[in-house]
Amino acid sequence: MPKFDYFVVFAEMRTGSNFLEVNINALDGLHCHGEAFNPAFISYPNREETLGVTRAERDADPHRLLDRIKAAEGLNGFRFFNDHDPRVLDDILNDPRCGKVILTRNPVESYVSWKIAQATGQWKLTNVKHAKARTVAFDATEFEAHLEALQAFQVALLNRLQRTGQSAFYIAYEDLQDVEVMNGLARFLGSDARLEALDKSLKKQNPAPMADKVSNFDKMEEALARLDRFNLNRTPNFEPRRGPVVPSYVAAPHSPLLFLPIRGGPEAAVLDWLAGLDEAAADRLIGGFNQKTLRKWKRDHPGHRSFAVLRHPVARAHAAFCDKILSTAPGAYVEIRKILRQQFKLDIPNGEPDASYTRQRHRAAFLGFLQFVKANLAGQTAIRVDPFWASQSTVLQGFSDFAMPDMIIREDRMEDDLAFLAAQVGKATMPAVGDVTDPHAARLAEIYDKDIEKAARDVYARDYMTFGFSDYAA
Repeated sequence: MPKFDYFVVFAEMRTGSNFLEVNINALDGLHCHGEAFNPAFISYPNREETLGVTRAERDADPHRLLDRIKAAEGLNGFRFFNDHDPRVLDDILNDPRCGKVILTRNPVESYVSWKIAQATGQWKLTNVKHAKARTVAFDATEFEAHLEALQAFQVALLNRLQRTGQSAFYIAYEDLQDVEVMNGLARFLGSDARLEALDKSLKKQNPAPMADKVSNFDKMEEALARLDRFNLNRTPNFEPRRGPVVPSYVAAPHSPLLFLPIRGGPEAAVLDWLAGLDEAAADRLIGGFNQKTLRKWKRDHPGHRSFAVLRHPVARAHAAFCDKILSTAPGAYVEIRKILRQQFKLDIPNGEPDASYTRQRHRAAFLGFLQFVKANLAGQTAIRVDPFWASQSTVLQGFSDFAMPDMIIREDRMEDDLAFLAAQVGKATMPAVGDVTDPHAARLAEIYDKDIEKAARDVYARDYMTFGFSDYAA
């Protein structure tokens, strides 16, 4: 049985994909059909059809061409770039019977080559006598967009291959001149054909040094020096991905408003407001959604808006500590509480706090809890990353897998922001937001200081950066 039913070469413009295709087609039994899913043409410019499928037929149903490629004699494939028809991408990536070849090139070189090809109109070269040379200007903004698109596509490919347990054959631009690498590709694809020599009918177009091809080479060097090539300034994130948690969403009884709760935030205050908006009791709120029923609710409520509410990281961590760790009431995390007392030496009472649990002990215990959360989010503990102390940026990313909120509100601006939101769905009047949206605020004010702020910033650096939080205002 053949190893693959078909293959795809993932590449980009000016990465040497034409040269690679020519040499794949030089192998008996292998056939690469150009950019089969390029929205601007089918396989090649001025081509009307591929394997009997016209461009119009492909545009109407791209899987028709994909099926024709699979069924064609021999092992057939095509080149696929990040801007090609996305309707077939998932099927290609998820199919282990599709051989994946990934071609890469230094993005600066591919960008400059692309600029020169644009300027000269010469996209292929078969005779060096007809070579067209041109110096081009480096545009830093344009290059960064080019780089971001390439990197995003490469990361998406890698992530999907990892999740589906597949491997790909990687080729760098510099490897294209090695006949043994080409024969290794044939072996990967399950072909017994081998090349004695490369087909070099296509010539390298711009062999000059980079300084001779870029008119503002010094500016290019300056721009590239500013790029964080190794992502040294990123805020590390080892939190597990979170799902959209659709069952936690709550809709107003009648108004087309949907609340996406971030655990540890001002949920009670928002739910009271949401019920009051329709002058209804809290038990009239609509919850318990799944993805099917949420889609129906959205269809039944045209003009709907969804929102989430952020809480300052210090206040949110403190609320999680008070409600889930310090307390022993129903809903508290009794087992995690026990582990934190025994292994992390949190100085909290065995039962509910009493008069012996002083403000000083509370401060020390909360700082200890922040140290635990830092280790927990970094994957250094055996305890789950709970949604009550997961970073808010990760929670929102999870929401976006199914229901990106239309509006992200800050707790300290809830009155104004909720009024604006209510007006968007046609509400002329709205209930007041409770004066105290955080029942633990007074207790936090008693212990808050620069050490607590610093500890919270260490834990939630991504949230501070992403949402622009300043120091907590006790």
